[in-house]
Amino acid sequence: MRSRFILATLLGLAVAPAYAEVTIDGHIDPAEWAGAKHIGDFRQTQPLTGKPGSQPTEAWILSTPKGLAVAIRATQPDGVPRSHQQTRRDENALVDRINVMVDFNGDGRVGYDFEVKSQGGVADEVITNESDFSYDWDGMWDHAVSEDADGYSVEVLIPWYIAPMRKANGDERTIGLYIDRVIGGTGERMGWPTITFDQGRFLSSFQHVQLPAYSQSLFAVTPYVVGRVDRANVGTSFEQGADILWKPNGQTQLTATINPDFGQVESDDLVVNFSPEETFFTDKRPFFTENQGIFDFSLLDDYSQLVYTRRVGGASDDGHGAADISTAVKVNGSVGSTSYGILTAQEKGDAGRTFGALRLSRNEGTQTFGMLATRVNHPYLDRDANVLGFDHRWQPNSAFTITSNVVGSKIDEPQANTSGLGATSIAYWQMNEVWAQQWLGMYFGRRLDIDDFGYLPRNDMLYLHWEVRRRVTGLPADSAYNSHLWEYRISGANNTNGRAVSRRFRIVRDSQRRDGGEEEWRLDTFSAAYDDRLTRGGYALHTPPTAKLMYDRTRPRIGRWAWEAEGFITGNQLTGYHRLGYYFKFTPTYFITDAFSVFFGGSYEWDPNWLIWQENHDNLLGVYDGRTVGIDSGLNWNLSNKQELRVKLQTLAVGAKLRDTVDVTPTGGTSHSDEHVDPLGVANLGFQIRYRYEIAPLSDLYIVYNRGGYEDDTEDDLNSQFRHGFSLKDVNEGLIKIAYRMEF
Repeated sequence: MRSRFILATLLGLAVAPAYAEVTIDGHIDPAEWAGAKHIGDFRQTQPLTGKPGSQPTEAWILSTPKGLAVAIRATQPDGVPRSHQQTRRDENALVDRINVMVDFNGDGRVGYDFEVKSQGGVADEVITNESDFSYDWDGMWDHAVSEDADGYSVEVLIPWYIAPMRKANGDERTIGLYIDRVIGGTGERMGWPTITFDQGRFLSSFQHVQLPAYSQSLFAVTPYVVGRVDRANVGTSFEQGADILWKPNGQTQLTATINPDFGQVESDDLVVNFSPEETFFTDKRPFFTENQGIFDFSLLDDYSQLVYTRRVGGASDDGHGAADISTAVKVNGSVGSTSYGILTAQEKGDAGRTFGALRLSRNEGTQTFGMLATRVNHPYLDRDANVLGFDHRWQPNSAFTITSNVVGSKIDEPQANTSGLGATSIAYWQMNEVWAQQWLGMYFGRRLDIDDFGYLPRNDMLYLHWEVRRRVTGLPADSAYNSHLWEYRISGANNTNGRAVSRRFRIVRDSQRRDGGEEEWRLDTFSAAYDDRLTRGGYALHTPPTAKLMYDRTRPRIGRWAWEAEGFITGNQLTGYHRLGYYFKFTPTYFITDAFSVFFGGSYEWDPNWLIWQENHDNLLGVYDGRTVGIDSGLNWNLSNKQELRVKLQTLAVGAKLRDTVDVTPTGGTSHSDEHVDPLGVANLGFQIRYRYEIAPLSDLYIVYNRGGYEDDTEDDLNSQFRHGFSLKDVNEGLIKIAYRMEF
């Protein structure tokens, strides 16, 4: 504690006006931080009490020619548990950590989170739509940590070229800033200013800070080479390409990629999906994460977006696997208070698609106006898909926010020209620190089609909901919980023909626990409605009243163990509350050392009366009793902050015994059918061994082995499918990738 007072005194007495270059070494030197803006008023934001934090926290902010420098001193004396767990980059670990979040334009549109753990691990995220965090982006910035008996110190330096930003107003720039520190062992978060990301307004509530304006330029080329041995197809290959960054200033930034490598150094989680709704996957490809925030255009429905970058290089139109990308270019910048983004990508071959997007956004005081236009040309299908959207945000005061958008699509295709419209609007009212309300309305026309470049779970829908939130803090000292956030929602959805497709009442309790963990209970009750998508355009199935109870719990490391648990109990679409289904998954992690951990997760699902549409039979459904068993296991060895070894094994096996075969009738009922339907089994495997060594920032060596596959057939014995999964070798390859970033 004494060292903290000495440090504060020295920094307060230092008055040297001359600029002293900051050395990012984790040691807060008073001479280097002389003249910096000092922040000491850190208050509890988790739980959101607004009281001074339980442990002193201080920060210093300094604008330098090399970037935005921030120093943080986190006091954590004996008696307050400390975490010593080593983490890999972008690992979402519940450990001691600090966050520096910056909105470089100060307009609440796009922010960046720079997180540093007390043991030196880092994570960086892009923040859009007030509180949507994406770990997909990796930026290049400096950090250092030092630890002593009284706590730890962090220094970060964020280059001015790291993100697009508008031209400064004279010699000063106004940014939005939020800083916090988290004690991993208790979950307490202390922040400045006193805001939290589970309120309706977070990013736009950052503290505005005026700093001396600087501008930096960057020209960087990251060439890569990949050597691959493909044992499944008996062949070897070598690929090479490059990513190019040219950032002459904050107002103009160009990103390009030539023959980009999208080799399998990252792996998606396994999914078995027989529903009409497409599975959404995030994108870790560097080109598509760099300067991507401006292209965020959410339709306010889960993952819906007008630009879903996994479309580029996705399944080719000719059915010959994934498409290869030839080149892609992105330009971001600003003119006055208008920001813009241009994105274009070209796939290889005669079936290669051409993707294009243009984004504009303008801030006018309490209002923000935006436009996004996309176009995709499919030469193989003779199809042109055009989408145009306008969005608007109005914040008349500190408590009220209204966000709206209007979208139109126009598809040109032989004998199949279509056009459609959609619109969404959401209003959020933070009544006080305890109560909040939200109203949401969505209309998606039956002919609205944004899926050539975007992602929309469903069209043909009119949806309304009203939600009330209540925050509970100040719980008794002997309670296992720090706080609760209760959400109560009433919602309803019709298709555009007026048929009810959903009537729901939801209760959610999202809790922060005193052990630093998180817990969520959610109850959804559904009244009778119709499923108009199950038969893919056939008759709508009438569904009875039912309910679903979900639970999710994360407990951080205590001693050598951490664990996660999740599960649900649910009715079904055919008989409602009769014959309940259930799912549970438990994943314990054992830490052999602070850097070496192993985890073994197992899951089981029972899905009675599972309805699966039979392709090429308009209204025919198979009624199955499905069982699914899964393994999610592996090890993480963080040899240092520069190198890691990861082993990941995932399997899913499904055994679905045919119970009945039914036709959906015009009135929504079902009748027995004598048509032949096969039983169903699925085997799915994903296995990866990955070693990564960071040669230099954003320069890596990867050595990877991938194996896996997917197969569905008529074998409905779960044990057989589980064993069969380990023999799958649709993918069986080893690869070495080297990427090295050169700056000029």
